[in-house]
Amino acid sequence: MDGMDGMDGGPGDGALGEHPGTAESAAGDADVDLLEEELRQAAAVLDPLPPALLQIAVDAHALHDLDTRVAELTFDSLVDAIPVRGAEDPPRMLTFSVGEVTVDVEVTAHGLMGQLLPPRPARIEVLGGPQPGPSLTADDMGRFTGATPPSGPFALRLWTAGNVVETEWLRT
Repeated sequence: MDGMDGMDGGPGDGALGEHPGTAESAAGDADVDLLEEELRQAAAVLDPLPPALLQIAVDAHALHDLDTRVAELTFDSLVDAIPVRGAEDPPRMLTFSVGEVTVDVEVTAHGLMGQLLPPRPARIEVLGGPQPGPSLTADDMGRFTGATPPSGPFALRLWTAGNVVETEWLRT
């Protein structure tokens, strides 16, 4: 009957001196690593990453530059606004902020328009995929418009007076 009662000093019997960092724990970590690798391989076969999405991820990672500041979303009318009764297809209002720079953007089915605050001229690129997006220009009052609405995930990259600001990515 020895060894059958769970008190034989083997793993899992609660005996003193058993620590998570022992050989049994290392074997468990190896099993988890093996399972994780098998799941990665299965996902690669059953649900592969689209090449365009991979390119977007690579491009986004390449932007991690000490000079680029990321403007965080501080207001989104889809989340923060109170719906207006009777309004059909209302514009989506977005506000991004970083430091002293604020970017207000209105996205409609007809395009987008926005303004930089404090007002200043800027060159703006609409990011939306592997191909370069349309370039817009903000006037001296910081106003800009684009005739093509973004489709799918998008972000804005702004060049203003030596600063580069990029907004968070959003889905339309």
